[in-house]
Amino acid sequence: MSRRPSHPARLLASALAAGALLTTAACSDGGGSQGASDTAAEQAGIAERNAAEQTPSGSPSASPGTLTESGAKAALLTEADLEDGWNRVQDADKWRDRLLVGEVDVADFLTAKSKATDCQALLDALYGDDLLGEPSGPSALAGFEQGDARLLEQVAGYDRAGLDARLKWMDTLPQTCDEFTATGSGGEKRTVQVTEASVPDVGDAREGLHVTVQGTADATPVTLTLDIAAVRVGTSALTLTGGGTDGGQTSSVEQGVRQGTERLKTVLDGKTPSPQPGDLD
Repeated sequence: MSRRPSHPARLLASALAAGALLTTAACSDGGGSQGASDTAAEQAGIAERNAAEQTPSGSPSASPGTLTESGAKAALLTEADLEDGWNRVQDADKWRDRLLVGEVDVADFLTAKSKATDCQALLDALYGDDLLGEPSGPSALAGFEQGDARLLEQVAGYDRAGLDARLKWMDTLPQTCDEFTATGSGGEKRTVQVTEASVPDVGDAREGLHVTVQGTADATPVTLTLDIAAVRVGTSALTLTGGGTDGGQTSSVEQGVRQGTERLKTVLDGKTPSPQPGDLD
């Protein structure tokens, strides 16, 4: 599944061991569209559609507090904002991880089968880089590497109702999807665990998740660990995901959240953050 710069907010699926990372356009094994209509994920989608229908047509002129295309790019983190030798890369829009492709085992949830839909939606969103739903405004992406670890940041503008609904949905996932099993296309089983992660007290609202996926890569046991943070500032948001098969990147994600939120606030105030991100086009 290729990425377009204006596509939904993106989240990182970190690198696997050699041969494990596939930059494929394959879609999830399915199952996410068959759940009950009253799940939190679907409620979030309904809120997004309703808000979009109520939004006046046309493109009003940008003003302080309104994210522009150039502003989204300027708000992205730079190497200077991060510690520990992170290097910015050009191909972050192609990052994909097959460990996130799988069909949730509904039997894990017994009588609460609607929860399986939320867990399927989580896996699909992590693979498809749209955890916060589809932006209604500009979006920009930056990716960084440090050895086998990766860090992905997305800055985008949203409608307020849809964004708040998705953040509330994220808040339910550590309870709804604390542990479940997903089956890959080849029949391999993967154990997924989701816990709450702390996020620095920045922005107007924030949510954090810690996700691990235990499976195999080239017949070798492997665990993918992702630290995920989302921060809302007005009607804009940044998402930051870091990790890999060597473990999570909690400290780097926290550092990125602090610096990234400050950069986003500066842009929304009509100012220019410094240093400027390098031109990777």
